[in-house]
Amino acid sequence: MILKTFQKETKELLRDGRVRISVIIVLLLLGVAVWISAKQYQNINEQYEAAKIAERAIWDNQGEKNPHSAAHYGTYAFKPKYPLSLVDQGVDKFAGTSIFLEAHKRNEAQFSAAADQTGLARFGDLTPDFILLFIIPLLIILLGYNSFTKEREMGTLTLLKSQGISNWKWLLGKWLALFFPIFCLTALLFLIAGILLGNLNDFGVFNSSSLLMMFVVYVGYYIIFINIVLLISARTKKSGISLVVSLCVWIIACLAAPKAASNIAETKHPYPTRQEFAANVLKDKKEGLDGHNPWSKEAKLLEEEVLKKYGVDSLHQLPFNFDGYRMQKGEEHEAEVYFKHYNYLKNQYTQQADVYQSLAAISPYLPTRFLSMAIAHTDYATHWDFADAAEEYRIATQKFLNDNFAENSEYGNWGYRADASFWKSLPTFDYDPPELGSILSRNTSNLGILGLWLATSFGLLLFTTKTV
Repeated sequence: MILKTFQKETKELLRDGRVRISVIIVLLLLGVAVWISAKQYQNINEQYEAAKIAERAIWDNQGEKNPHSAAHYGTYAFKPKYPLSLVDQGVDKFAGTSIFLEAHKRNEAQFSAAADQTGLARFGDLTPDFILLFIIPLLIILLGYNSFTKEREMGTLTLLKSQGISNWKWLLGKWLALFFPIFCLTALLFLIAGILLGNLNDFGVFNSSSLLMMFVVYVGYYIIFINIVLLISARTKKSGISLVVSLCVWIIACLAAPKAASNIAETKHPYPTRQEFAANVLKDKKEGLDGHNPWSKEAKLLEEEVLKKYGVDSLHQLPFNFDGYRMQKGEEHEAEVYFKHYNYLKNQYTQQADVYQSLAAISPYLPTRFLSMAIAHTDYATHWDFADAAEEYRIATQKFLNDNFAENSEYGNWGYRADASFWKSLPTFDYDPPELGSILSRNTSNLGILGLWLATSFGLLLFTTKTV
């Protein structure tokens, strides 16, 4: 009975011209989206490698220079483009691609792709994640909205009941007929993505387990929609009503709920404005040591402490240049100030994410979206990790430069210049994103909510079909 129902439903789908056209359109959109994303990924990675090499060459070839001048001269930390961004671009185009690393200041990532786009960008980009999250659920509605209602409208339901059909076998046949084409379509996309990534010259941290996990997440997302669409079809009497109700569910789940969750999270845990943030940082900076001001109260206290520690009467008697030492202590104070205020931003982000997750029960879109971006390394958490790694590198670089100034010159000797070969001894900046296991461990709530959606939708569907 299951096989016969599956065959019947599949034949009806294949005979329906609207279904064939819709599937072809989705396939074409997927093909174009993957091709565009692959080209963008390859192009951005080429730019990343070129910029990284060029910036390092500029740093290495500064010539003889005072180390603190080099600290102000600065360098850049570039964010790599991760392979699975080909499937889900996440927040990459909004988050910026590089951070300028300089003395006394922590900068934010700049040069986001969104900043270079025209007003047409508000209509959205054609990307694989857009099709996966929005278009395929619409396709599920088109394929399955009349799965049960057509039996009532055509009068075949009475005939089937008279033959003593098993409800669960009938349901399973219809479910498989709807699931099979969606599964094949999704598997085809991820197979193409895997082939493209595997054949790129530089596919970074790509691994097949992450791609497979993302595939499993999306399949689970589609199963939930299949269950909901079949549930609506089983509980309504007319195909038109079933279609309208299913579309309303799609609008609420994929459009209204994410926007509402975003607004609620931002209202409950708002970020400070850029002006407020800068003012708070400046205030805390002034309350501590300024490495460039040797006459401040904090600088004099540091001077007394160091003289006492080394048992000397004059800064000239110290075995190092106190100017470089003081500037390094000033950098450490400023780094603590930035850590405090950026940690506050991270806490606000974490609390917003908690609000999102608490509202994920109203839509399967939310946990799917969070998991997809996290696995692809295109979520805000990964961006924060990159920014923190860049800041750690900036702090280490300032210490590297100030220590050289302090250890290789005498107090008051601002004319000291480091050798031209010194700059090459600074380690390069490298950032490795979290592993898949770490990503899944910090997204256990999203996995749990998605699993709850699966279990609940299956349970409601099985309960409902008993009364069909």
